[in-house]
Amino acid sequence: MNDKRRPFRGKSGIDRRQEPPAEETEGQLEGRNALQEALKSGRTIDKVFIAEGNTDRALQHLAAQAKEQGAVVVPVDRRKLDAMSFTRAHQGIIALAAAHDYCTLDELLEEAQARGEAPLLVICDELSDPHNLGAILRSAECAGAHGVIIPKRRSVGLTATVAKASAGAVEYMKVARVTNISAAIAQLKQKGVWVYGTAAEGSIPMYQADLTGPTAIVIGNEGEGISPLVRKNCDVMVHIPMQGRISSLNASAAAAILLYEAVRQRR
Repeated sequence: MNDKRRPFRGKSGIDRRQEPPAEETEGQLEGRNALQEALKSGRTIDKVFIAEGNTDRALQHLAAQAKEQGAVVVPVDRRKLDAMSFTRAHQGIIALAAAHDYCTLDELLEEAQARGEAPLLVICDELSDPHNLGAILRSAECAGAHGVIIPKRRSVGLTATVAKASAGAVEYMKVARVTNISAAIAQLKQKGVWVYGTAAEGSIPMYQADLTGPTAIVIGNEGEGISPLVRKNCDVMVHIPMQGRISSLNASAAAAILLYEAVRQRR
């Protein structure tokens, strides 16, 4: 029999059976004033959740401002906002700010120069899983890479989940957030960096790729891989030889394998 009893509410009218989120998200901003001040200060905002169907002009304007500055705006049901909220006063909008500041492409190359090494970079083409990006940051840091590049749109940023998945690597690994991956690749090529895309049907196995010089490794989206335009701009497409029955690897696993092939070659 369905339990149709109403949830107990105290004098405040709050549903006492509603549990708060299990873990507070670092960088979570709730309410209009919090987001507005963050945007004024120039803080990087990764994603904005706004109540679906809300016609409040001030709220829409705030979301538009965040989008102009590179945030992804996601309309969601108000019940989801309620579930995400810690203050219980989200005012129809919750934002996720980057856990750390981003660098420029030049700063990544300067890091390699300061170490006296050929650049070793990872380019993430629209990764959506924060655990994958965190794991890539961890592998990149352990392999001695000089930076990771991610796009501003259609990609996870440096959220608290990413920071946690990186096991602290986010504190040491430089991350550049660019408007356009293809344009970033073109800029790297002008600086003498060789760009290797990764795909199951890559033209050469990774062992035949020369990763000893200035190198950028492109890792594609979890579902569709590297986008056609980015693939076109890569110098060479490589594949990881597969011995089993599964034809592909997780994005972060593929990145780790290629990074350590670069480490092996450079030794």
